[in-house]
Amino acid sequence: MADLIGKRALVTGATGGIGDAIARRLHEAGAKLAISGTRVHRLEALAKDLDGEVCALPCDLTDGNAVKDLCNRATKAIGGVDILINNAGVTRDSLLLRMSDEDWRTVLDVNLSSVMILSKSAMRGMLRSRWGRIVNISSVVGVTGNPGQANYAASKAGMIGFTKSLAAEVAIRGITVNTVAPGFIETDMTGKLSDSRQQQILAQIPAGRMGTPDEVADAVVYLSSDRSSYITGQTLHVNGGMAMI
Repeated sequence: MADLIGKRALVTGATGGIGDAIARRLHEAGAKLAISGTRVHRLEALAKDLDGEVCALPCDLTDGNAVKDLCNRATKAIGGVDILINNAGVTRDSLLLRMSDEDWRTVLDVNLSSVMILSKSAMRGMLRSRWGRIVNISSVVGVTGNPGQANYAASKAGMIGFTKSLAAEVAIRGITVNTVAPGFIETDMTGKLSDSRQQQILAQIPAGRMGTPDEVADAVVYLSSDRSSYITGQTLHVNGGMAMI
């Protein structure tokens, strides 16, 4: 297990299946946590369940002002942000000809613009301490594309390009910026798929199964630790061989 004792982490989207697992793994590794999400009761329940130095900070990432203030709130709550996990994401699936401008903007705002705003805010403290970890949670469809998800795929592909660019800017100051790109993971969202659709998906995965949130979280914790100090600007695919990139 990576040692994150003394480190302070902000995790967005902590009320989802992957975000929950990431928060738990970071907590197990010893990090102080600020967790954010929109489902207040679930967020507070997670903070209580972790029973440690964990602060729940509800935040709607469609609200630009709230996003700009989130890192400040986290800094006040846990003393700073050494590790930023940009995990929050939304979908508004539709074929492009039927996609509304609002659905396009909402997905790009939450999935990509918030990543830029939060990274910019968190970097100030990281630059002063000459140590930091930013891990962005993208998706396999950010590389492969997916019909009906032009907005989502664009946001996740943009995240990968953003990661590479920022990594090149801050590597000399001891800050790494990486992306984890999950494939099909066992979450509430995939659990709602029909049996036939799940079988179609499994047929595309050489490992023959969906991944678990913990498997994604383990990759995130590794990239958040000193063990990954020479890895930056990379995209780590966690997809059971579904897309070998």
